Amino acid sequence: MRPAIVLLLALAQVPSLSDRARDLHRQAFVFDAHVHVVNRHLYRGGSMGERSELGQVDLPRMIEGGVDALFFTLFVTEDYYPQRYETKQVLRLIDEAHRQLELNRDKIGLALNAADIERLNRQGKIAAVLDLEGGFDMDGDLRVLRMLHRLGLRSFQLSAHNYGNQFAEPCCATSQVKGLTEQGRAVVREANRLGMVINVSHASQAAIEQAVEASSDPVVSTHDGLKFFNDIPRTMSEQTLRKLAAKGGLIGFHIGNEFHNRALFEYRTQKAGKPFWDREDVHRAAPRSLAEIDRKVGPQFPSVGLKNPPAELIYNVEQWFRAVDKAIEWVGEDHVILGTDFDGGPTLPTPMRDIRDLPWLTQAMLNKGYSEARIRKFLGGNLLRVFRQVTEKGSR
Repeated sequence: MRPAIVLLLALAQVPSLSDRARDLHRQAFVFDAHVHVVNRHLYRGGSMGERSELGQVDLPRMIEGGVDALFFTLFVTEDYYPQRYETKQVLRLIDEAHRQLELNRDKIGLALNAADIERLNRQGKIAAVLDLEGGFDMDGDLRVLRMLHRLGLRSFQLSAHNYGNQFAEPCCATSQVKGLTEQGRAVVREANRLGMVINVSHASQAAIEQAVEASSDPVVSTHDGLKFFNDIPRTMSEQTLRKLAAKGGLIGFHIGNEFHNRALFEYRTQKAGKPFWDREDVHRAAPRSLAEIDRKVGPQFPSVGLKNPPAELIYNVEQWFRAVDKAIEWVGEDHVILGTDFDGGPTLPTPMRDIRDLPWLTQAMLNKGYSEARIRKFLGGNLLRVFRQVTEKGSR
């Protein structure tokens, strides 16, 4: 067969987006609850406004993906905790976030509440909500939390990623804490008073349920999956999800196959020799200076999924949506949101390449028969509703 004919046959098999999906995605409000942008620039420099061949995220690709707002995630890795650099690292990341927003102020701006998001969108800009992944302070010092709020932080993780802090039990590390301590409940109450989103991703099921009980506001798990599909510490049980939703909370669905696809998770675990959340090496490491930690951590950013995994192990976007379908079956369409974790290590469903391919999710939802109202809720409406509820009644 001639090469030209082979090429034409190959192109004929490449799926394409429908006009309806393109139009609906463009018209919809798209609010991603978990996107890594800042860390790569802290270590590598440069501007997110420049298109990059690295990773899954930059500002040009966000615009192509139809993103209207995002949780602009700052990630304090476990490496900074043993020497108690966690709060200093948060401050460094907030500084870099403000630098990136200033460099690109014609296209993106800081949002402190839902009104800010709407104002920025009217100006033709993306809205960035500062969100912390990892510990703000291992002791849960409320003074530190208040100062971070003054610097613009509006969402933070209760547990210290996959590491044990002194007040909230993590999902995936040895901890002396079970659920929440009284200080953990104080952190929840102060977040409610300030108007900050409490993010329970990476927390244990007990910590999530106790945070939901203690909080007067809805609680959000920004990037998660369901144990029904992959029973690992990083996914949520039906019981916990029902409790979270009963008080108005949201579950964000991680874009990686690893959370929803057991076969791919097992393949990745075997290839790496340990589960993706295992950071026990940090406990065994010799003390390092801040500069030494930076040199160790920096090369991992941006973090993307597996390179060239077996094609038969990869879910497509419609298969990926099975987890969202199940959550809707359990708790309804008002409690599911998008929380991709782009540049946080996900192996993407086909045919997605990076954040510019978010319209493929809209296509998949149309293919599954979702109503336009449900699609709009998932893409951003639900998160905007809860973000408004939390931030616009808080103390200033």
